[in-house]
Amino acid sequence: MKAVIVEDEVIAAQNLQRLIAQIDSSIEIVAVLKSIKKSVEWFSANPAPDLVFMDIHLSDGSSFSIFEKVKIHAPIIFTTAYDEYALKAFEVNSVDYLLKPIDAKSLERAIEKFSHYNKPKTDNEDVIANMLSMLQKEKAVYKLNFLIPHKDKFIPLSVNDIAYIYWENKNARIVTFDNRSYYEKDSLDKIQQQIDPTKFFRANRQFIVSHKAIKDITMWFDSKLSVNLIVEIPEKIIVSRIKASEFKEWYIK
Repeated sequence: MKAVIVEDEVIAAQNLQRLIAQIDSSIEIVAVLKSIKKSVEWFSANPAPDLVFMDIHLSDGSSFSIFEKVKIHAPIIFTTAYDEYALKAFEVNSVDYLLKPIDAKSLERAIEKFSHYNKPKTDNEDVIANMLSMLQKEKAVYKLNFLIPHKDKFIPLSVNDIAYIYWENKNARIVTFDNRSYYEKDSLDKIQQQIDPTKFFRANRQFIVSHKAIKDITMWFDSKLSVNLIVEIPEKIIVSRIKASEFKEWYIK
């Protein structure tokens, strides 16, 4: 049986090889890959192994990006420091994992699970997609509050109080539901990355709008949309024809 190790830490890779040899001498390690780049090159040029041991965090990024560049038709046993909550997707999809530091008992359990795997050459795209989605949800942390500088102090502002954000004279003006205005030094692009995309939508270059602030939506010419808010706005909020479908899908979710 042929296996590949994807691990950027030399000592960790050597320890894993030693433990594998002790547990099952029939497993031949055909490659030890230390980066995303090397992994993509190897899997692109070689037949799929019977099993892959893969660390999630490599020196040049997350190993999940490997699957975006090349298909791997082999069961994966991940090695990771992530907690069990984030790894439930693997258990559901019958792909095991090893928590670092790896010990002989956990490795033996994973290999035994692999030996009962009924499709040793199956495609793991669904597993990877599920796990990647879960990790992204776990990783995504959005602001709950802003601290707005004002003279010699900071004014706390809850994200829930924001009705819209408007790009005005090269400044982001944050407007609340009770019509208070605050100016934030960050660009609209940067603010957009900091707030929950399920609650706020980038309508156009000038506006980010809160879901709670939307009063109604008017059909505009050329399949555009005009978004009306429950608060006063400095100009019409027009969603382009290209973004109209995306906006409607966002609103009804």
